[in-house]
Amino acid sequence: MRSIRLTMAQALVKYLAAQRIEHEGREVPLFEGVFAIFGHGNVAGLGEALYHAQDALPTLRAHNEQTMAHAAIAFAKANGRRRLMAATSSIGPGATNMVTAAALAHANRLPVLLLPGDTFATREPDPVLQQVEHFGDPTVTVNDCFRPVSRYFDRITRPEQLLTSLPQAIATLLDPEHCGPATLALPQDVQTFAYDYPETFFVPRVHRIRRPQPDPRELEAAIAALTQADRPLIIAGGGVHYAGACERLAAFAKAHGVPVAETQAGKGALADSHPCAAGAIGVTGSEAANRLAEQADVILAVGTRLQDFTTGSRALFERDDLTLVALNVGRFDSHKHHALPLIGDALDGLEALEAGLAEWRASDAWRERVGGLKREWAEVVARVTADEGRDLPTDAQVIGAVNRQADADGTVVCAAGGLPGELHKLWQCSGPGSYHVEYGFSCMGYEIAGGLGVKMARPEREVYVMVGDGSYLMHNSELATSVMLGHKLVVVVLDNRGFGCINRLQQATGGAGFNNLLEDCRTVPDGAPKMDFAAHARSLGCQAESVSGIAELERALVRARQASGTYVIALDTDPLLSTAEGGAWWEVAVPEVSEREQVNEAYRGYREAKRRQHR
Repeated sequence: MRSIRLTMAQALVKYLAAQRIEHEGREVPLFEGVFAIFGHGNVAGLGEALYHAQDALPTLRAHNEQTMAHAAIAFAKANGRRRLMAATSSIGPGATNMVTAAALAHANRLPVLLLPGDTFATREPDPVLQQVEHFGDPTVTVNDCFRPVSRYFDRITRPEQLLTSLPQAIATLLDPEHCGPATLALPQDVQTFAYDYPETFFVPRVHRIRRPQPDPRELEAAIAALTQADRPLIIAGGGVHYAGACERLAAFAKAHGVPVAETQAGKGALADSHPCAAGAIGVTGSEAANRLAEQADVILAVGTRLQDFTTGSRALFERDDLTLVALNVGRFDSHKHHALPLIGDALDGLEALEAGLAEWRASDAWRERVGGLKREWAEVVARVTADEGRDLPTDAQVIGAVNRQADADGTVVCAAGGLPGELHKLWQCSGPGSYHVEYGFSCMGYEIAGGLGVKMARPEREVYVMVGDGSYLMHNSELATSVMLGHKLVVVVLDNRGFGCINRLQQATGGAGFNNLLEDCRTVPDGAPKMDFAAHARSLGCQAESVSGIAELERALVRARQASGTYVIALDTDPLLSTAEGGAWWEVAVPEVSEREQVNEAYRGYREAKRRQHR
């Protein structure tokens, strides 16, 4: 067997560069590149290897380890989990910065290859700079923090271990059920060790995502349940997008007259103009979708993990005679909420259901009910997103302005706070690819980095990042990266002077306004400073302006669309108002005993609401 002598780092890079995938009808590199912030734990080994492979595996410099990994994750999500990126850091704070991103990817079932540097495997120079010593276990390093938030974890202590570990990491990243972050901790000395690798290890390989087929008996039970339904409802989750099943779902729903409600990850599976599109479901759902969920006799959940925001903390689906069918590629998700499991790929599963349902359709009365609720909710959306001329517009009014300017080629990107809930309720999707909101981990600081990743994946789309002042102040440095790499973003910063979403939640559970809005925080006598976000963005190389009110915002959005580079628009917004219409109960524990009567009253309401929960 012919071999080639390489360092472990060189072999790693050469292997990654050789991986390809079938994507959108053609073979393309599996890895777009590697985000890297170099330090003493990876610059000499992996950094030197990447230098010699820049054409085959580009290296991209970022400004923060967490947000560069967020950008890599967003790139994978925008590519339907079919194209990937890696991220590498030094040992110590660089590595632990990526742990939050790993948790985000794990919660959202999204692939990213994390390559943190590690301490010396030989231990000869211990303790090295940034090494955290565990007195009773010298094998432990900070990279062990990745274990609970990785789908696959290995520490490469010998160069030949790549031969077995790398293929397993790639298989995990591309597995439809177990997809998530894979972490290979790379001791800095082992990165430089050489080994005679077989040349066959580096032969280019074309990957194809497998599509598990439904079990015939599970399929038979699901068809039997659906054919008995008069009032069926489909809940579309992220798995619909990842399976490439959006068109199939749209055709299935229309053929059988079944309304489709969408989770955060599933939103955009159907265009809002589709006659069966019922809108968002759950805590941040539309009135239409939530009323249908309460009245449905059979719910077909497709590609969703049915988390608390979707189910109203298990209180939304109240009917005792409800049958839940869970079509999901994952066994774990398909058995939640005592569902009838239908384990399989969303696209092939819908096709199999279609073949067995023949001429079955929802009842005429149910279809009329769907149409009426859909029209009523459209009127709500138009009303709450309209410009009322307020000095401090609401989040909903800002969303309306951005939505009107985005056109069919626009993609909205957001993450934590109150904006995702308002977007879930109110954003009118043009179809798949128009909505990208990270809400599985609800991670502040994802927004701008996520927008960068989306733009890298879909350069033909206009990417609109909506971000609150709190998230902007946490992580804004990838604005400079977007300028440096030439990936244009339109960023709208909504400044409500604090953490407005959590302030509203605090008061809804009976608490006093405390430590969320800047006016309720401990400050110097003059108060917290007023941030000039436009000036800050200009200092990072962006075009930027501050505006007041919706009319000025809409004019600025026109200028932003015409701009050639990243454009930031900042405006002041109301921290107190959110859309009252729609929504469902969400369980947030309230103190059982308090000196505040408002808390005691909230606790009584909490106990009453919990009586509706299904176990």
